[in-house]
Formats: sequence, C-alpha cells, structure tokens
Amino acid sequence: MITSFGIILMMVSSEIYIYYVVIFLGLLQKYYLTYKEDFEEVHFFNPSNIALILGLLLFYDKTHIVIGQLGETLWLKIIIIVMATIILLRAKRVIIPIGFVIFYMISQNVFVIGYDPMLTMEEVYKRFYSVSFIVFILYMLTDPKTTPNRYVTQLIFALLLAVLSSLLDRYYSFRVQHLFLTLFLLSLFVPMINYYPNSKKRNKLLSITAILFFLALSVIITVESQAPYYFEMDG
Repeated sequence: MITSFGIILMMVSSEIYIYYVVIFLGLLQKYYLTYKEDFEEVHFFNPSNIALILGLLLFYDKTHIVIGQLGETLWLKIIIIVMATIILLRAKRVIIPIGFVIFYMISQNVFVIGYDPMLTMEEVYKRFYSVSFIVFILYMLTDPKTTPNRYVTQLIFALLLAVLSSLLDRYYSFRVQHLFLTLFLLSLFVPMINYYPNSKKRNKLLSITAILFFLALSVIITVESQAPYYFEMDG
C-alpha cells in the first residue's frame, strides 16, 4: 500500500497498465534485490523510487514524474510535517530532510541560478509549495532501509543528493526527475556505508554494489538522453 501510494502520488501516466507494471517491479526488487547480513535483509533501492525510475526507463513517452498532485494546501502540509517529525525523531532520520533543504537551496543558487539567466530562486521555492514535494523530502528521502544509520553519513547523504541533483539541473535543464534519479543512484551505496566495515561478506557486497552502480548509471544516462518534457499541474 505504501509503495503504491508513493507511485500514484508522484507519477502521472496516460495508460493505467503502466501503474500495475511499475508497482509490480518495485515490489519485486524489494523482496529479491536484497543482501543479507547476519539474518538482516538489506535493501539497495526504495521501492517507490525505483518504480518511478523504471517507469521513466520503460515508458518515457507515457510516464511523467510530477509533484503537484496534492496541491499546495497549507493545513495539509502542516499535518504532514508534524506527523513526519514524530516518525523521523523515533527513526533517527530527522537530520536528512533538514540538511537536504539547506544544501539544496545553496546548491541550486550556486550551480543553477548563477548559470541560467532565465531561472530565478522563486522557481526553486515553488517546489516547496507542493504537498507532494514535502512528502518526498520527509518520507521517501528518509526511508530507514535505504539511508545511512549514522548522523554524519546522513548529513553527507543529504549533501550529495542536493549537489548531484543540482548539477544535473545545471547541465540537463531544471527537471524534477533529477532528484529521483540522484536518490536512485545514491541509495545503492547505503548498504556499503552501513555494513561494509563489519561485514563478513565484504567481497560479495562490493561486487553487488559495483554491478548495480553500472546498471544504475546506464539507466540514468538512458533517461537523461531522452528529450525533456514539461508537465505542469496547478492547485
């Protein structure tokens, strides 16, 4: 239900069957694309996020990632933020969204706004008006299974996500899919960060991560080579 909700909330498609396909693929990798360390099952990708990326990869001309489906209602944002704060404090992940927002605003200003005379910071701020974007930051971005455990590495994770997505914005135009593509790439290194130092199967973990890295990089290059689309939702 959570995976399906995340996909429906962030994706728009012209064909209903695409939703079923990407939801199935997202759940499939959740149960089979894993690594076991001392009886603990480790995930490489957030199910909702990888489903959205596979939607772009397989159905680019019929599938779009959008962040306007819940509108910009203030009371709904307040409820979501309060609920998420309680959850994130218990999950010890609250530093990720805070760090990301700070680093993202700085990165956008340094790497994007200064190089595009047609783009202003107001365009960046507009993303934060969206309820769906708040959900992305507070829930998808902070998934305990696919984010680092230690506070220092969480902060580095947030920094890299902000900087890399902003660099993609700079070189491939200002597109919301860059945040999801960057999260897709970074999350596969989380098992290495969390478990490699004490792992009993280091070579296996390293090999799996390396293979997934090249596959993920191929997916990102393929998606970015497609002509950009512009999908706007008001309200």
